[in-house]
This record gives sequence, structure tokens and C-alpha cells, in this order.
Amino acid sequence: MNALSHLRVLDLTRVLAGPWCTQLLADLGADVIKVERPGSGDDTRAWGPPYLKDGAGAETSEAAYYLSANRGKRSVTVDLAHPDGQRVVRQLAQHTDVLVENYKVGQLARYGLDYAALAALNPRLVYCSITGFGQTGPHADRAGYDFIIQAMGGFMSITGERDDLPGGGPQKAGVAVSDLMTGMYSTVAILAALSHRERTGQGQHIDMALFDVMLAMLANMNMNYLTSGQAPGRAGNAHPNIVPYQVFEAADGHVVIAVGNDGQFAKFCEVAGCPQFASHADYVRNADRVRNRAALIAALEPMVRARPVAFWVEHLEAAGVPCGPINNIAQALADPQVAARALRVDLPHPLAGTVPLVANPIKLSATPPAYERAPPTLGQHTDEVLRECGLAPEEIGRLKSLRVV
Repeated sequence: MNALSHLRVLDLTRVLAGPWCTQLLADLGADVIKVERPGSGDDTRAWGPPYLKDGAGAETSEAAYYLSANRGKRSVTVDLAHPDGQRVVRQLAQHTDVLVENYKVGQLARYGLDYAALAALNPRLVYCSITGFGQTGPHADRAGYDFIIQAMGGFMSITGERDDLPGGGPQKAGVAVSDLMTGMYSTVAILAALSHRERTGQGQHIDMALFDVMLAMLANMNMNYLTSGQAPGRAGNAHPNIVPYQVFEAADGHVVIAVGNDGQFAKFCEVAGCPQFASHADYVRNADRVRNRAALIAALEPMVRARPVAFWVEHLEAAGVPCGPINNIAQALADPQVAARALRVDLPHPLAGTVPLVANPIKLSATPPAYERAPPTLGQHTDEVLRECGLAPEEIGRLKSLRVV
């Protein structure tokens, strides 16, 4: 048994935040039923190239984006706009522990599939709604795309090179951070609601918003503002509160050097050949180094540039000073740590033979994540799931003839 193998999850989400949440639940053993639009399915199925390739190197219909967030699920196609489709979902919800949806505020209420309607049928249901701005507030009706949320939530104001340097200006993150973090926060909220249900027998409604999560995850940057009254700006690859803690150009590439305390700074100075800096009045404490950042970095840059990346990684690691090369994704996945931690998995796939995936990072000693299903093809499990919820073959055939499923 897996940690969540006793749970069934009805997944009415698409794109990334919701699917990321439900994939995590599936990895931990939950039976996740992904409900998709007949004929097209999750929007991300069309977000390619790249697409998964078969054994002969030909592209399949499965986009890499979709594959990244839908492992372990069963796909059912249901037209929620059709009354018969709504009845199918209500029947599924009566035998479901968790429902996750990311429709616009009020849209599922028009179909009789909102929390109030489904909780009347299944009071134990934990119902998680994920939207851009939440169910309340002046922005509740606005569409919430990760890029917009990164901008409005303050993230892009602290991401990117300093405005006074070449290439300065706001930048989004390389992945959809508000989507991914909302998926993670939603998973935590669902597990908390399930724990509450164990004690009370009652489900509840969870209201998750990308904007809320984006703002909350600014962490120390929020506090830098709240305690000083000054909004932090972009610092590029430097740290606003620690020096030296940034990217440096080496002789043959770039290296991240992350000096976290005064002791590490002294060790760094020994390796760099400038031991006098460790006792210099302007640099002896981190607070001094932050105040005198410009002068110190200007002195250190030519020293770091004089030696290759491998020198700094070898000697600083030996001295106990955190550092590392800047890998591309191919280099990161080729790191021996990936194999040692079993971070790559291959699963059988009906169109490609196998599909390569990155494993769940959670390590549980008794109930580790399970990888039993590849991301499903569109509607792959429709008949199977509908039979399980009590529909007769004749009824399934009728729904198919009406293109409800």
C-alpha cells in the first residue's frame, strides 16, 4: 500500500497548477481520475513541440508539457456542458474523497458542480478550487496566468539584472513558479483538510489563488519591505543580504559562490589568495560586506576570473565553502547525483513504448512514491472508470453516441 492509496481524487483541472497538485497526490498512491474535454482534453496536450517520440523517432500526439504534470492518472473524457455529462461527474463525486478544479469563479455552479451542490451529495468531500485571484476580492473574475501573476505579485520586481547594468530590467522565472507553488500549497491544504475529516467526518472547501501564493512565497523579501518601508529591487544574481553570494565569471565559464557566514568568508579568502580581506575592517562581518559590496566584489572578480570553474569547485568545496557550476538541464540530469537519488524514471507508454520522466523528489522510507501509470492518452480509461461508478455498457454506449463522453 502507498501513503494515499485509500483515496480517490477527481481532477477537473488543466494546464499546470491543478495538474501539478493532482500528480503529486497520484505519486503518493491516490487514484486520480482526470476529467477532460472530449476531442481536445487538457490544453497542454497541444502545447508543443516538443512531443514525445516513438521508437522510430516519429512524433506522437503527446506534448512534453502535458507529460510533465499528469503521471499516474486515469483519463476520462466528459462534456461538462451537457446535462448527462454533469450527471456523470456528480455520480463520480459521490464516490470521491477529493475534487480539484481550476475553472473560472462561478462556472461550475452553472453546471451544478460547485462545492455546495456536491457537498450535499457527499458531505465528506474535500473540494479544492484553484484560480488566479481566489473566490473573493476585486480581481476574482480575472483570468490568472502565471506570467501575469509573477508581474502583479511582485516577483518580477526582484527578478532580473539590476536596472543600472546591461540587460537590466524585470524578468520572469524560467518555469511557472506561481503555478508550481500553488500546486504544492494546494496539496498541503488538501492533506490538512483530509486530516480534519478523519476527526470530524466533514469535508470542506479550499480556496487557493495563484496571486496569494505568489505574494506569500516572497518570504524574506516581504519582510525586507515590511521592516524597512523600502521595496526591494532587482539584484541580478547577487543576494540582497549576504556578500559574496552570487555568480562570478571564471576563466572558462561561470560559478556560483555562496558564502553564508563569516567563517566561510575567511576560508574563501584563503583559497582566493587574499587572506587579508578576512580581517579587513570593511569586510570582516557580513553586515560590513553588504555595506561595502561594490568595492569587495570589484576586488574579487578578477581573482575568480583568473582560474577555471573546476578549480573553484574543487578547492572551495574542500574548504567547506558552498559553490557549484551553472549547469544546463542536460548537464544537471547527467550529474551522478541524479542516478544515486533515482531521480529519473521510465514508464511504459502505449504510443511511444516508454516515456522518460523526472521522479518525485519525496523520499519516504515506508511508503515511497509509486510510478504505476504513464501520463494517460486522452480518454484512455473512460470505459473502465464509468463501469466502476456503476454505468452499464448500454448507458456508456448511449453517452458515446451523444458525444457526452
